[in-house]
Amino acid sequence: MAETKRVERPLSPFMIGPYYRPQMTSMSSILTRITGNALIAGFFLGAWWLIAAVSSPSYFAVVDWIVTSWIGWLFFTAMLWSMWYHYLTGLRHLLWDTGKGLDIEIAEKLGWGALIGATGLTFVSLIILWII
Repeated sequence: MAETKRVERPLSPFMIGPYYRPQMTSMSSILTRITGNALIAGFFLGAWWLIAAVSSPSYFAVVDWIVTSWIGWLFFTAMLWSMWYHYLTGLRHLLWDTGKGLDIEIAEKLGWGALIGATGLTFVSLIILWII
């Protein structure tokens, strides 16, 4: 019987490093999942703040200090970026559902567009927040 030689290749695209060259499409997919989980964590922080507001003044003071400190502002800014990124990649998926933009070149451009667009929209949102 003839011996077959097995081809050594990575088992998963999550083996980033020497076995797998990161691509924008795979990184965008991973980042979309991460931002979805970050949104959940941010909504829990917001819910914690609201629950503390109806609990007691002393408990609210502690939670309000956490939420309005620089750590809270950093967290909510990251959540704002996550929201915009998740929204833009959702629009990208709606485009893909129509059968358009599925070429690798266009998919990579859409990934970069979502990344850059989320950053720009976050800055615009923060500017509007500080003006109001």
